Amino acid sequence: MTIQNEKGTIEITNEVFTMISGNAATNCFGVKGMAYRNVKDGIVGLLKRENIAKGVKVSFEDDEAVIDLHIVVEHGVNIATVSSSIMTEVKYIVEQMTRVKVKSVNVFVDSIMVG
Repeated sequence: MTIQNEKGTIEITNEVFTMISGNAATNCFGVKGMAYRNVKDGIVGLLKRENIAKGVKVSFEDDEAVIDLHIVVEHGVNIATVSSSIMTEVKYIVEQMTRVKVKSVNVFVDSIMVG
């Protein structure tokens, strides 16, 4: 994403958007971490903190970010409430840190983890 202002040009890579989004999501209550799916056997795994960007996909439509998050939630939490909290938090943090408008945050709950 390239942003022009009166002082010049700012280039923000997709990796920065994915890291900001992943960190914001994993800091929300009820989230155990970001998820990845093993394509071969369909098993969902929990990503380590340094790999959380693999559970995030960021694309752009009309200079607005569309963020897809694949998460693992804690057993017993209200999934709708946790997802809503993630959507609000990720949108706010990404817009505050990058000044890029977020069109949507899509949350995919891939697994529930006990403990």
